[in-house]
Amino acid sequence: MTTPNANPANANTRWDEAVRANFAAGIGWLLRKPKPAFLQREAVGLPRRLAVIAAIVFAAFWQMALFDGAATRGALMLPKMVAAFFNVVTDFGKSGWFLFPLGAAIVAIALASGPHLTRMTRSVLAAIAVRCLFLVAAIGLPSLFVTIVKRVIGRARPIVGEFDPFTYVPLGWRADYASMPSGHATTAFAAAFAIAALWPRLMPAMFVYALLIAVSRVVVLAHYWSDVVVGGVIGFIGAFLIREYFADRGLVFVMTPAGAIVPKPWPSWRRIKTLARRVTGQ
Repeated sequence: MTTPNANPANANTRWDEAVRANFAAGIGWLLRKPKPAFLQREAVGLPRRLAVIAAIVFAAFWQMALFDGAATRGALMLPKMVAAFFNVVTDFGKSGWFLFPLGAAIVAIALASGPHLTRMTRSVLAAIAVRCLFLVAAIGLPSLFVTIVKRVIGRARPIVGEFDPFTYVPLGWRADYASMPSGHATTAFAAAFAIAALWPRLMPAMFVYALLIAVSRVVVLAHYWSDVVVGGVIGFIGAFLIREYFADRGLVFVMTPAGAIVPKPWPSWRRIKTLARRVTGQ
């Protein structure tokens, strides 16, 4: 017996429509209007944040004068085993370690979710997808910002500039003149903040990871110390602002009566296991 579901053309149409609807829903989440309580909170907190940013910029230039040369000379004198260790560690500061798996997870959820699944299953998939979307935005956007800004600033990397921290070629758009800020440090601190925001118990481990990545960039002579400080601050603040954006719209986070931002509860482990069985057909 032939049924409408057996028609491949109809099935493909429904599948295409489901995928488009899932991506449209994701965009709709991000374009939600912020809640009034958060708008009031932002009006109070914005001047303080601007003051903090100005203090950070001042501190970075102060470091350039005092610590950059000394930190770089110290890196040259480290034992070979220490340098070899940090040469391995530094590769784990690339944004692709986070963005590629998260992006693949979002696409897989968009492809898997559809009207053939129960409402509970779709809600669990949506909860996972929006958290992945938060991580992609919190890590990817600060990293993209730094990728552009560092080439506009045009600060020479330590070896290129013969360890002179004040060697610049602004607007040069060259990789060897892209030292300030450090992209690896930006990614590491953005990832540390974002992951710790979702799983607070992981905060100590994630910030140890971020510090190791930051130190590694100085040890391998890819950056000055001020580069990693500024990169780390941009990553931290960028991820913080993305968390605020999501929380403003009731996504992933909620505001407590005391005004703190905390993550929403994850779906229960029982529901996640049920979801896995349904999606895989087992």
